[in-house]
Amino acid sequence: MRYLPLTEADRQEMLAAIGAPSVDALFGDVPAAAHLTQPIAGLAPHQGELQVERALSRLAARNVPAGSCPSFLGAGAYRHHVPASVDQLLTRGEFLTSYTPYQPEVTQGTLQYLFEFQTQVALITGMDVANASMYDGATACAEAVLMANRVTRRNRAVLSGGLHPHYRDVTATTTGVLGVDLVTLPADPKGIEDLAAAIDDKTSCVVVQNPTLFGHVADLTPLAEACHAKGALLVVVVTEVVSLGMMPSPGSMGADIVVAEGQSIGNGLNFGGPYLGLFATRDKFVRQMPGRLCGETVDADGKRGFVLTLSTREQHIRREKATSNICTNSGLCALAFTMHLSLLGELGFTGLARLNHAKAVQLADKLAAAGVTVLNQGFFNEFTVQVKGDAAALVDTLAAELIMAGVPVSRLHPGQAALADLLLVAVTETTTEDDMDALVQALGGKQ
Repeated sequence: MRYLPLTEADRQEMLAAIGAPSVDALFGDVPAAAHLTQPIAGLAPHQGELQVERALSRLAARNVPAGSCPSFLGAGAYRHHVPASVDQLLTRGEFLTSYTPYQPEVTQGTLQYLFEFQTQVALITGMDVANASMYDGATACAEAVLMANRVTRRNRAVLSGGLHPHYRDVTATTTGVLGVDLVTLPADPKGIEDLAAAIDDKTSCVVVQNPTLFGHVADLTPLAEACHAKGALLVVVVTEVVSLGMMPSPGSMGADIVVAEGQSIGNGLNFGGPYLGLFATRDKFVRQMPGRLCGETVDADGKRGFVLTLSTREQHIRREKATSNICTNSGLCALAFTMHLSLLGELGFTGLARLNHAKAVQLADKLAAAGVTVLNQGFFNEFTVQVKGDAAALVDTLAAELIMAGVPVSRLHPGQAALADLLLVAVTETTTEDDMDALVQALGGKQ
């Protein structure tokens, strides 16, 4: 379809039809702080194609690939080894170019892998049913709060201080226009908050991350019981999905809704996306679950087949009756997840998780021996250390030495002086002994 620009008369006619005084009024919900008051410094208004390629190449040359130096970055995005076969299979035309499976008779392959994906997600989360993916973990978290409000017919959600701030902010943005009452607890670097005390008769759900942003792990069974005693739901967020290969599943601890970021399986860091949101729940809540649900059936000849069983999105039904305004799923990322997890199998998945944990324990012990304070008593593959001075400045110093020491907590919780000396350190199966020694020597020498 050709691009046909609108005339000023066209714009005025459209604005009059919707009752808006100006185009700027359409952006009234965007905070003033996010408005650009002048052109972006250093960005030319227009250039030729060759000039643009050169400019972007210069920018790209400033990047340091995570695999080219010791890297302990985590905080919701993790570097894991993705088998070459996953990327190779993804490039097959029937996968790479497939679109929404509206017609089951011509999209059986797409529907089947989504069905397998759902099965895998339900198994590793310990839940009854999972959908065919969401955009990412943060948007899935926001959708979980909205779902809990629909199920309980309440409007108050309690967010743990161990929840990733990006998930908190996306949830606040998504629910803010709907008048949801969000109770956000202070940052909890020591893992000592009392979430049960924040639950009352108006609470729809408690949102807790496990492991937390700071790496703490917990038995959520008592919290689930406290939620259910008050008629609230427990929403468990998992930002490092590999942890589900070793830790008790959220479902086994009483979770009602589980959301997760699936990037760690089958998907590289990719400079921040696209990523993959996992969403699972109990059978009794399935009709309130957002997104799509693929199901298994038989055709007229009795042969196994797959269909979209539920798709209560605003694309398909009246907007006011939709459970979500999400218009698609991360299909290709979900396929990569399914391929990788299938290649691992159950033993491979649990083995990968144990390897991640063992390497993290090894590094934590090395750091403690070098005089670095490790705050966690228990963790999976990420923990918090306390350094002398400003952690962000230390990270910048070590980055100049090509050591990506981790994520300073102040980057995620800016303006909180009490958190300025805290550093999040993540370890995966890609971390080598030399990487660990480089970090220990760098941090130990600066304490």
